[in-house]
Amino acid sequence: MQIDSIWLQENFRKFNAKYFGDELPEPRFRAGHSRTRLGSLSFKRKSTWGRVKYSDFTITLSNFYDQTEEQFQTVLLHEMIHLHISSRHLKDSSPHGEIFRQIMTELNSYGWSISVSTNTKGINKSAAGKAASTREFLVLAIETNDGSRFLSSVNPKFARSLNRRLSSAREITHHAWFVTTDNWFESMPRVRSLRGRRVTSEVYYSMVSTMKPIQF
Repeated sequence: MQIDSIWLQENFRKFNAKYFGDELPEPRFRAGHSRTRLGSLSFKRKSTWGRVKYSDFTITLSNFYDQTEEQFQTVLLHEMIHLHISSRHLKDSSPHGEIFRQIMTELNSYGWSISVSTNTKGINKSAAGKAASTREFLVLAIETNDGSRFLSSVNPKFARSLNRRLSSAREITHHAWFVTTDNWFESMPRVRSLRGRRVTSEVYYSMVSTMKPIQF
C-alpha cells in the first residue's frame, strides 16, 4: 500500500477526534521516500523573551516500504504523540521519554502496537522504494545555543566557504558534515548559505546516526 497527503489528513482528523479530543493543531502532510525513517515531525521554533513557540508543523510518512494501512496508521499515531507534546510545549525526559511512553501505552490499550522505534529490516520495499534514486546528498547538521537543531542539504560547490563561516557563527555550538543517499533530503533545496530545516531532537539524532561523517 502507498499513502498520500489526503490519506494522511483523513486519518489524522479521525485520530485527533478519537484520541486527542480534537485539540491537536493540524500540520502539513507529506508522503516521502526515506529508507531510514518511517515517519517524522518537523516544525519551526521561535524564542521570544525566553518563551519558546513551535509552529509550522509537518508530519511526513515514508512510502519507501510496502506497509499495510494499519502499519501506516501506527506510524502516524507515533508522530501525533510527538505533535501533542511539542504543540503543548511539554518537557519530556527524552525524545521518547515518560510523557511519550505514557501516551503510547494509553493508545496501545485500544489495540495499537505503537513503539518508540521500528526496525525496517525485513520489510519489503514498495515499487517506489525499489525505484528510489541513489543520489548522494551533502548534509550539514547544526546545533545552536538555544537548543535548536537543523539539517541542511548543501550545494557541494559552496561547502568549503560555508565551513569557514561556521567558526565565526557564535550561535552555533556544534556542527558536523555527512554524506547520505537518504531520499528524506530530496525535497530540500541544496543551500548556499547557513540555513536549514529545523527538526526535533529525535529526528536529528536518528538521522546523524545513519549518515557517513566527513571532514573538511
